[in-house]
Amino acid sequence: MKSGNFVPVADTSQHISGVAERYASSLFELALDEGVIPAVTADLDRFQAMLDDSDDLKRFILSPVFSAEEQVGAVEALATKAGFGNYVTNFLKVVAGNRRLFALPGMIKAFRIIAAQHRGEVSAEITSAHALTPAQEDELKAALKGVTGKDVAIAVTVDPSILGGLIVKVGSRQIDTSLRTKLSTLKLALKEVG
Repeated sequence: MKSGNFVPVADTSQHISGVAERYASSLFELALDEGVIPAVTADLDRFQAMLDDSDDLKRFILSPVFSAEEQVGAVEALATKAGFGNYVTNFLKVVAGNRRLFALPGMIKAFRIIAAQHRGEVSAEITSAHALTPAQEDELKAALKGVTGKDVAIAVTVDPSILGGLIVKVGSRQIDTSLRTKLSTLKLALKEVG
């Protein structure tokens, strides 16, 4: 396999496990060699959205009680039903066959970081209480570009438990404007007064 313009993940502030990085790097190199990075990225983003929306799927990938064969069969059926391309389908089958489904969220995160670095972008993780509109995402990308000086690839995760606001992680920096954090800070301040 040739490496082309592959840029390895060197920024340890992104907090990716070695297993996740190895799998993601292998998938990225294959996607780069075959010229299918956008399609693989789209399929991985769709799988991450499925994970975010389904507690049952989260429990399945984290559960050690299923055999490798059961996991391979389940992810193959899921990938077929979702219409994933061959690269992501085969990737999911290999991950399941090696009993590494629990590391899939880290693998997807690592793939996004590697792909963003390859494009000369900075990767940002956004947590929002609700889904962002395309206009809000564009505005957020523009604001982050102003801060970082580079184009920014964002991955948005919806977490209603933050109540409102955003949590933005870029590299080792985190900005937490969530209502949950503000309420916790207020609660702590009130305890100190009383």
